[in-house]
Amino acid sequence: ASYYFYMSWNAKYVILILFTTVISYVAAILLEHFKNQKIKKIILAITLISCLGVLFIFKYFNFFSEAISNILKSLSIQLNPVTLKLLLPVGISFYTFQTLGYVIDVYRNNLKAERHFGYYAAFISFFPQLVAGPIERTNNLLPQIKNEHFFDYSQATYGLKLMAWGFFKKLVIADNLAINVDTVYNDIQSYKGFALILASLFFTIQIYCDFSGYSDIARGSSKLMGIDLMENFKSPYFSASIKEFWSRWHISLSTWFRDYLYIPLGGNRVKKSRHYFNLMITFLISGLWHGANWTFMIWGGIHGLAQIIEDFFNSGKRKELHGIRWFGKVIFVFTFCSFAWVFFRAQNISEIIYIFSHCFDGISQPLTYIRSGVGSKKILLLVMCILSIYDYISLLNEQEAIKLLNITNTYFRWLAYIILGLSIIIFSHKGVATEFVYFQF
Repeated sequence: ASYYFYMSWNAKYVILILFTTVISYVAAILLEHFKNQKIKKIILAITLISCLGVLFIFKYFNFFSEAISNILKSLSIQLNPVTLKLLLPVGISFYTFQTLGYVIDVYRNNLKAERHFGYYAAFISFFPQLVAGPIERTNNLLPQIKNEHFFDYSQATYGLKLMAWGFFKKLVIADNLAINVDTVYNDIQSYKGFALILASLFFTIQIYCDFSGYSDIARGSSKLMGIDLMENFKSPYFSASIKEFWSRWHISLSTWFRDYLYIPLGGNRVKKSRHYFNLMITFLISGLWHGANWTFMIWGGIHGLAQIIEDFFNSGKRKELHGIRWFGKVIFVFTFCSFAWVFFRAQNISEIIYIFSHCFDGISQPLTYIRSGVGSKKILLLVMCILSIYDYISLLNEQEAIKLLNITNTYFRWLAYIILGLSIIIFSHKGVATEFVYFQF
């Protein structure tokens, strides 16, 4: 069923996911069979090269070909870049990393190789999280796929509520914000002043509601089948540090890089200079994971540099933050993330330079400056942004918003359901295909 789901996008590309599944399945069994460490390293290397090779050809070949060509041109060596006209497979970065995590865990003797090919193939291709995560760990998802499941009313209704909230964040908030964001960013030279800042702030909310909305839908649909996927977001914009932000944003990816790249490089168990090198390498590769563009690498580098600076100035004992100080740090982190998202959303370096050089045009006349960027429709969008604060009830009350809703008065609960449903119907764009942002990765 998961393969059929994937083939409904592009049937022939199912060969890629089948290839990585077969390679990793066989490799894990061989890793368990051989005890000689040298042979195991060779098997692991072949598996990494095979799986990452597919990812490289489809996602990064053109980028590196053009980069090499440009470097040679700067040295007065003319070489036309070789480019491939290939469609980027949906979710290839997600299922490749899930596959590699499994093989590395078997190599480290952290888990046993799965002998049943059907169970393993279902684990790699599990349709709710196949195209945009979360990137699941073997010891969480695979045993659940193998278990027998019985219908559970409370779990199913919780899943439906989680899906509804995910659709609200995607269709009502993210897609409406995307109208303004795309209008500005697709014709960046036609805008200046507060319009650029507002579009960038809208994108900060859009990408969160878009991606976390998808994660909620994935987790909710899994719960209908009695399967629990890991939580991918924990109110990231309420973080009081960049390090805390990355413990709350795209948790499945950040923990994957931590366990399979950052820690093997030495993590923070080495001298300071090496520790900072490890941080920067991890974030640069994280940026490259998101897309074959210098803008993504700069975005990753900015976050890496921010963590290095944070660690340098906060290397002593960390104090618990409360009240105004905590709020101030949260505002600072949110502002920093909004600044960094500009590098993520812009198409190229020249657009980034234009945004930062023109975003304060006319600020000497504050009222005119703000009025130039805000219209009646945009005010409505701002209200929608405020609605997303609902998602943070889980942080403020130390329990998930849906669980909190379940213990409220029946009439209030059903009123909330009706408002949520009507909002999705009224404010979603009919007949307009809007992909999830992270499908492109």
